Amino acid sequence: MTMKRTTRKRLGRAALYAVLLGLLVVLYLAADWGRIQENFFDADGWGNPLKGDWGTWPDLITIGVKNTLIYTAIAFAVGLVLAVTLALMRLSPVGPYRWLATAYIEFFRGLPALLVVLLMAFGIPIAFQWTPPGGTVGAGVIGLILVAGAYMAETIRAGIQAVPKGQAEAARSLGMSAGRTTVTVVLPQAFRIVIPPLTNEFVLLIKDTALLFVVGFAADQRELTTLARDLITSGPTTGTSTSFIQAAFLYLLITLPLTQLVSWLERRQQKAR
Repeated sequence: MTMKRTTRKRLGRAALYAVLLGLLVVLYLAADWGRIQENFFDADGWGNPLKGDWGTWPDLITIGVKNTLIYTAIAFAVGLVLAVTLALMRLSPVGPYRWLATAYIEFFRGLPALLVVLLMAFGIPIAFQWTPPGGTVGAGVIGLILVAGAYMAETIRAGIQAVPKGQAEAARSLGMSAGRTTVTVVLPQAFRIVIPPLTNEFVLLIKDTALLFVVGFAADQRELTTLARDLITSGPTTGTSTSFIQAAFLYLLITLPLTQLVSWLERRQQKAR
């Protein structure tokens, strides 16, 4: 007797659940939970707030998270200004502007961000006898700005091109200059379109600040990943990975609300269309 399609579907789904459950059971039995607790959940790092012991959380939050958000905000704000300039140059009717913007965007999108940070922190200052503002940390942030500007420029360019041409034509017919039309009519609509991808870029920048560990920090300049590494090598959680787990938790606490915001904005835009 031929089995019904719905029955086959239920049996197949039940088999998939059984396989997943089996894998979880094997993982649970094979894991050394004592070793896991000792390595990832060291009591000296996690602390006991009920007894007034906050472990390494105060340093991770007041130094690591604070500096991570400061570096991210600077890189994003300056990178956004650079990106708008590059996007307008990329769409300019003047050939040299287009070529220069295209060359910049393709160059920095084609390089690893870590390499750009290293070049700005060590290569360029040595070659040109240049002292970057903020020292090596400032140079590293400039590296993030250069890379972020290249990626956001393409996002903004796409947003500008997504604005219906009739909007600009209507503004020009009212006597507005090309510059005023771009600033007051086109760019506001373009930014409304590209808010979700720009928010994604902000999330990526939060994580990319971890690349700054290569430039070296003073104690009060360390971002989250560098501080977690230092706590593991010379702090109360020496020899364990507890601080890395705490840093991962704090990164997720920052980025997950932002990614949910991106999803909400995308759904809202789809409904508006």
